[in-house]
Amino acid sequence: MSQLFPSDDRSVLCSDGKGVRRRLEVHCLAIPDVKLIRTPRFSDTRGYFCETFQRADFAAQGLDCDFLQDNQSSSDRPGTVRGLHFQRPPFAQTKLVRVLRGSILDVAVDLRRSSSSFGRHVAMELSSESNEQLLVPAGFAHGFCTLEPDTVVFYKVDQVYSAAHDSGVNWADSRLGIEWPVASAEANLSEKDRGLPMLVDLAPVFE
Repeated sequence: MSQLFPSDDRSVLCSDGKGVRRRLEVHCLAIPDVKLIRTPRFSDTRGYFCETFQRADFAAQGLDCDFLQDNQSSSDRPGTVRGLHFQRPPFAQTKLVRVLRGSILDVAVDLRRSSSSFGRHVAMELSSESNEQLLVPAGFAHGFCTLEPDTVVFYKVDQVYSAAHDSGVNWADSRLGIEWPVASAEANLSEKDRGLPMLVDLAPVFE
C-alpha cells in the first residue's frame, strides 16, 4: 500500500445536501501528484448520501478538473486485471477513480521522463465501503486488479476516449515492482492488455 503524507493533507468543507458542511480530505501519496480523496458520507436510517465530486470543492484544493466523460466497468471474477492504460497527448487523461461495488488494488505508474519518480508507482486498495477515490493525473499509466467478485469501478476523465491515442504498459513488468494480489498465470485479463509493452520498450510519451 502507498504511504500517506499527513503534512501535505488538505481539507475543505462540503455539503450533505441539507446545508451541513463537513470536510473533503485530500491526501498526498508517495508520488505527491497522485491524490487519495476522502469524501464525507452522511448516514441515517435510509442509508447514506455523499457528494463524490463538486468542482468548486476540488478547485479550492488546487485540483482544477474539467471532467468530460464518465466510464464504468464490471468484473465478474476476483483477480481481473485492467491496465496499465494511458492515452497519448493531446488526449492524455486525468482520472478520478472510485469503486461502486467490491474492492480493487488501484495502481498508478509515473511515465513522465523528467520526473524524479519516473517508473515508480503508487498502489492503494479502494472499496465501495471506504468512500475513497484516487486522482491519477495525466502522465501516468493506470490499472487495477479486482479483489472481490462482481466488482464495479467508476471513473471520471478529462479527455474523451481516442482509439488512435490509446496505449499502455504491461501490468506484469517486473521492473515496475508492483505487488499484484494475483499471479500472472491466474490473472483474468484481455489479450490486448496481455500484449502491452514493457516500460523499457515504450517510446517516450510524457516529458
